[in-house]
Amino acid sequence: MNNGRGEAEVIATFNDGYQYSKTKLEDSLRQIMALKPAKSSKDTAILKREDVDLIVNELGIPRSHAEKALLESGGELENALRALVMS
Repeated sequence: MNNGRGEAEVIATFNDGYQYSKTKLEDSLRQIMALKPAKSSKDTAILKREDVDLIVNELGIPRSHAEKALLESGGELENALRALVMS
């Protein structure tokens, strides 16, 4: 039966007869990408690699903790260090 739509491009066909079509795969990917919050440029712009490295090396904490502390302090190294030392 032809419903006016073209056939989907099949990417892979498995032994059980199940197929992945390019159209369905792209639609699923778009839905997943819509769910993920995009990093704002503000968050990445205020973090300096040198500041993160300094905190990680001096305090011996994971990089993610150092980045979080810097984000919470607005990118201010001194405030981030104080918050980490006080916690």
